[in-house]
Amino acid sequence: MRYIYLVTHPEAQHHVDGLVGGWYDSELTTRGRLQAESIADVLASRIGQQPVEVYSSDLRRASEAAERIARRFSVEVRSDARLRERSNGEADGKPQAWLDERRIPLPEYGDRLGHHDGPAGAETRLALVERLYSALDDIVSRPVETQIVVSHGSASSYLISAWIGMPMLATDRGFFPLKSGSITTLRRNDTHFSHQVVALNDIQHLQAAE
Repeated sequence: MRYIYLVTHPEAQHHVDGLVGGWYDSELTTRGRLQAESIADVLASRIGQQPVEVYSSDLRRASEAAERIARRFSVEVRSDARLRERSNGEADGKPQAWLDERRIPLPEYGDRLGHHDGPAGAETRLALVERLYSALDDIVSRPVETQIVVSHGSASSYLISAWIGMPMLATDRGFFPLKSGSITTLRRNDTHFSHQVVALNDIQHLQAAE
């Protein structure tokens, strides 16, 4: 069976400072680094000595966590910019209140994936979904049966949608709220070829980092 362990990066400095994340390249906090070590502990205990590949968004808060995980398995991190969070354009790195005042609300109906939030240069959800689906396609095409993917909150939600085969245009409504530092376990059953979500948003390991 193929296993993919989907990790949302742990606490980053922009969380603490109340800044918009997106492509703003913040780093992990001291607490976030401890959380990354706890994530590495859990994954090492679950995976053991099996061959493993580690993939990560190229933003520092994800890649730093991925590097700490990869060291446990003596492998290199495979960096992929397609695994980034959605860009908020000019709002990235600004106070969250700045974005909240300018954001154009997502409509309940209509072209939700193509909706533009307002800030110049912001990425549509459709652009985000297209690159994430492409990234996951490349990851699952690899022969290694155990893989770890370190990404971001909403990006990871769309990766789950891609894993279960949700059509891209259907992702305008589906969403999995994931906490920072969570582990979601995805499994491909080789008997009837189903793509399963066997554990969603697991954060029990974060207690060890408190």
